[in-house]
Amino acid sequence: MIRKPLILILLCITFSCEEESGSTAVSKPTPSPLQIPKLFSDNILNPVIPIDNPQTVEGIALGKKLFFDPILSVDNSQSCADCHAPENAFTDSDRFSDGVDGIRGNRNSMPLFNLAWHYDETFFWDGNTFSLEHQAFVPVTDPIEMKSSWVNVEQKLQQHSEYPKLFEQAFGTSTIDSTLVTKAIAQFERTLISANSKFDKFLLGETELTPEELNGFNVFMDEARGDCFHCHGSEKNPLWTDNLFHNNGLDETFTDLGLGVVTGNPADNGKFRSPSLRNLKFTAPYMHDGRFANIDEVINHYSEGLKRSSTIDPLMKKIDQGGVGLTEKDKADLKAFLLSLSDDEFVNNSAFGE
Repeated sequence: MIRKPLILILLCITFSCEEESGSTAVSKPTPSPLQIPKLFSDNILNPVIPIDNPQTVEGIALGKKLFFDPILSVDNSQSCADCHAPENAFTDSDRFSDGVDGIRGNRNSMPLFNLAWHYDETFFWDGNTFSLEHQAFVPVTDPIEMKSSWVNVEQKLQQHSEYPKLFEQAFGTSTIDSTLVTKAIAQFERTLISANSKFDKFLLGETELTPEELNGFNVFMDEARGDCFHCHGSEKNPLWTDNLFHNNGLDETFTDLGLGVVTGNPADNGKFRSPSLRNLKFTAPYMHDGRFANIDEVINHYSEGLKRSSTIDPLMKKIDQGGVGLTEKDKADLKAFLLSLSDDEFVNNSAFGE
């Protein structure tokens, strides 16, 4: 009378334990909060992490795999990393990137780092996309870039031998859709944090700058000389950009309207996002259209190459003189300082490589 119920209870307990510990059980993903550098936590606001897409070990690993996988393109020939290479601080060393059909775009690929601190949550040179998750939607269906469709991508991932299990581990479901794909990629991209340049170490008291680098920093901060800090910040802004949109005197007339295309406001024509000055050692060519092959050409533009147009930014104060008119010594020192913002550890970090 007693033994039969006891056996049933033991069987139920055993089955329950096997169900919880068995291979079919779905475990929760492991939280993996961003490791925020001291210079960031001391000087700027916390990063932007969506409530519905927290950082997890499994989500980051999945996003990294997707980032380097050409399966996202129509013919399995091109991955995100083809236009955003780790060794180039996640940009392209070519002026314009080739798409799957060999067609080139008309803008230089933006480098990818410190993206979690885009407080306005707009992306691309003209700010045409809101949020890092939505940004990842664009290249897949772009007719010049990956030229695929999300239906096609979802089907390929769903039929893949590994991806359904990886999505289940990261998001608790093996049913793959575009939203989860872009969430995973965004998680990986948010881990791309660059904060260990020579200048960072100088600010932390870990190294010294050369006299040339120090003078270059002074040129950068001096309104009468370089006057660079208005758009790119100071030592109190470790992002080295204001992340705003400016017409920096590249053209008298515009073939690319930039922000003006997005807003429809003629006053925004010719305005593009100020890129970060970090990692310039690795991110040539420069400007939204990659027109400048090296840092010297960039410095010469601001020194004596400014062009007036109807939307020229008021911060280009010396437009009438064509630029700030740097001496050759100040140009060389400014270049030395700018290169001190490059982070060799970042481009060689195995956590970011394929």
